[in-house]
Amino acid sequence: MADKTESLFSLRYAVTVSIAAPPSTVWAKLTDAKGFPSWNSTVTSIEGPIVLGQKLAIRVPVSDRVFSPKVVVLEPEQRMVWRDGFFPMFEGARTFTLTREAAGTRFDMDEHFRGAMLPMIKGSLPDFAPIFDRYAADLKAACER
Repeated sequence: MADKTESLFSLRYAVTVSIAAPPSTVWAKLTDAKGFPSWNSTVTSIEGPIVLGQKLAIRVPVSDRVFSPKVVVLEPEQRMVWRDGFFPMFEGARTFTLTREAAGTRFDMDEHFRGAMLPMIKGSLPDFAPIFDRYAADLKAACER
């Protein structure tokens, strides 16, 4: 189950799941932009290659907005960070972490929103907990097929 923690200027969602597949399999799913919608019900499309420095165009079923994060960290089969916005006003950063386990891979996904405008924006954000739970479940199912 996804966790949510918040304060006045910070909002964070996190989810963890164990996947019975090696990190290379999980990483391949997470970095295949065109293939994302085939396994991930929380993403309609991703335009742009998932490479360091690339700005993506992400569409999701729960919003008409196009999200445009930039890939700011890319450590193959270990860690990736997508960031959007401008801190200290408002910034969102999604971190994907893969940890090798005896039975496969531990997948952690964390989204941290922060900034001076968060108190005004927070009410318009969806509840990411069920979205994160679905994302993790979809990834697990796709990697374990």
